[in-house]
Amino acid sequence: MNRLFLRFFALVMLSISVATIAIYVSITIFFGDPLEEVAQQQASGQILLLTEYVDQAGQNEWLTRLNKIREIAHTQMDLIPLQPVLAKLTQARQAQLMRGEVVIDVASKSFYRRVDLKGERYVGSDEEVVHAQNLPIDVAPVLKTEALRYIIVALCLLIPIAVWSSSHWRGLQALEKVADEFGAGHLKVRAHTKERDSIHPLAQRMNQMAGRIESLLDAQKNLLHSVSHELRTPIARLEFALELLRNAAKNPQLEPRMQAMEADINELNALVSELLDLGKLDQEAILNRSEFDLGNSLSDCVDSLHHVLDEHLVSEDFPADLGTYCGDQRLLKRAISNLLRNAAKYATARIWLHASRSEDGSVEIILEDDGPGIPAEERGRIFEAFYRLDRSRDRTTGGFGLGLAIVKKAISAHRGQILVQEGQYGGAKFIISLPVLHQE
Repeated sequence: MNRLFLRFFALVMLSISVATIAIYVSITIFFGDPLEEVAQQQASGQILLLTEYVDQAGQNEWLTRLNKIREIAHTQMDLIPLQPVLAKLTQARQAQLMRGEVVIDVASKSFYRRVDLKGERYVGSDEEVVHAQNLPIDVAPVLKTEALRYIIVALCLLIPIAVWSSSHWRGLQALEKVADEFGAGHLKVRAHTKERDSIHPLAQRMNQMAGRIESLLDAQKNLLHSVSHELRTPIARLEFALELLRNAAKNPQLEPRMQAMEADINELNALVSELLDLGKLDQEAILNRSEFDLGNSLSDCVDSLHHVLDEHLVSEDFPADLGTYCGDQRLLKRAISNLLRNAAKYATARIWLHASRSEDGSVEIILEDDGPGIPAEERGRIFEAFYRLDRSRDRTTGGFGLGLAIVKKAISAHRGQILVQEGQYGGAKFIISLPVLHQE
């Protein structure tokens, strides 16, 4: 936000500077250089001596009067050839000099003027120029006056703009804060502005948008919970009926069918639980943070899944100084467990779980397997809910496409990132980066 107003300030100052230069150039083109006019006024005494005293003398007295001025005046007046002077001047100044006019050189505090146009003063006087030096020319006060005028104009423009924009600044900062909080998951936050504020219409539309999003998310949450609970009721009845059927029927031919029905019911229960967990992650913006030993938590994840990982060799690589981490232990363990379950489905024989801590305190967790891996074109979509790779559509692999979606949301809730790469053993390699979080 500060950058926006700094750019606005710089734009105003640049506009004033460009306007000042444009005014100076325009005046110079149409009316002549103002500094030359000032210099000519300051040198008017010496010019007057030359035109009214020296030039009024006859042919025999012209040089005599010029020498007298040299003796009594502080100004140095010399006679120099015409051609070298013409070589120094621009075409416009050359024409001015050839017409017999005084040509002011502000930088060197001097002026040039032809002795005369027809050689009437003395022999060869039409080929010589009077060069007056050390003139009392000082344009610094004029430049200081113009600079002061520039500063006053700039202040007169910038102060009202600053006062006018301060309210916009505060309003935009308030909107920025509201947007940050809303983006962080605080859906109840709203922007509060007065009707006379210029950003009031924007704030109202932002509040309307926030209210609409909140309503949609609440409706989604309510629908998800309603559908999940409605599914649990017939599932419970099916479980009860299945148990009665198993007790009543002693036919061994029905046992495989009842086991298949029980597996379907368990799958429905798992699906409902996954949906509920995913919905909670969408709604819970505040983590239940606490300090916990990271290495022990990762080992607990592996130990709790021994029935899933018993056919694979799991290599754990945690340094002794891995230390603690401040975060939601339940969420992180759920994410790691889901990754381990996913690896167990596709790994051929081995799974590697590695964790390390960088100098800034951030944590990196890497889980890798020796399975078939994930195609590069599908790595960006595997974290979408209900998305499955083509080879995992077979029901024998299990799953509903929600496990990695839960992992993604759990890591994002900790402001972390998760990437998928090809591992060194050809399988999938998941890299989790967790920043330092402080307990609130």
